[in-house]
Amino acid sequence: MTGRSIINFLLKSIILGVAVAALLLVFIPELRNGKGLAQGFFNTHSVSASRESYFTALSRSAPAVVNIYSVSIENGSGIFRNQSRGRTNLGSGVIMTENGYLLTCHHVVADADSIYVAVQDGRILEAQIVGTDPLTDLAVLKVTADNLHIIPQVSEPDTHVGDVVMAIGNPFDLGQTVTQGIVSRAGRNGLSNYVDFIQTDAVLNQGNSGGALVDSNGILLGITNANFQVLDSNNRARNVDGINFAVPYELAKRVMDEIISNGRVVRGQLGFVGGENRNRPGIDVQAVGKGSPADIAGIRPGDIIVAIDGVRLESASKTLDMIAETEPGTELEIELSRDGRSITITATVAELRAGQ
Repeated sequence: MTGRSIINFLLKSIILGVAVAALLLVFIPELRNGKGLAQGFFNTHSVSASRESYFTALSRSAPAVVNIYSVSIENGSGIFRNQSRGRTNLGSGVIMTENGYLLTCHHVVADADSIYVAVQDGRILEAQIVGTDPLTDLAVLKVTADNLHIIPQVSEPDTHVGDVVMAIGNPFDLGQTVTQGIVSRAGRNGLSNYVDFIQTDAVLNQGNSGGALVDSNGILLGITNANFQVLDSNNRARNVDGINFAVPYELAKRVMDEIISNGRVVRGQLGFVGGENRNRPGIDVQAVGKGSPADIAGIRPGDIIVAIDGVRLESASKTLDMIAETEPGTELEIELSRDGRSITITATVAELRAGQ
């Protein structure tokens, strides 16, 4: 290449570069004010993909979760029998009403001589036990105070497997702590339900019991319980990482309302064990307790309960809920199928006591 051709090549390149630069300045204004390409692109990206946060949801719900300290006085033994000492049990609680009713777990406050509630605004309040329900491991407490922060609630929370949830509590007395997970399994909400709770992989530790399980909007979904365990193949209770439980809100609310009204939860029972049959409607009676209302009424193992008070039965859980929510002393008309024959009997509902 000669000297003249090199000069011509360089001049053409310079002219082309100037033309391209002019076009860029026309169509990309950011280059004219010195902001540059990179900053413009990054600003656009940051606006379209803002940081995900649950701060707003927790601002609504976390102030309603309290620390609970239940103190039991224990007498000494042996040479120390004249001495006593206090034992403090740690847990969490949820403020449910403006007039100071709280939900927590029964095992947190069982046998307590005094109970103290630490509110997130710094106040320490003394609490009284209104009542407990060992079957669901729930307890209702009452404090006297103004300006309490109430946790957000809806009458029927819409809980689905896969929903993002957060557990709020006071594990190991470290102060209020939040863990996150998803709903692994959704629970039922009837009064006959003692173990079918919400399952989550949100971490729960000692001190979390009685705290709140909330959704991504801060709505209360359940009362957490760090005391529940899973039975292994050898029927031994054990703690398993990633498997934690909470009492569903609707069940917890019903238990609380019953305790506030009656001081305890009243459940009905007939004293039989039943299961569903996939091939036909009705409940198969598998066992009948001796001397139970079902036994007295003449219900036998092998019977098929088709209807109660005219309501056709398809689900064992709903059947138990129906009976549990019936006032003791009520007579129920029960339609049975026995050896292909239809039989109608009357059974009187009895009260279900803890341990039955």
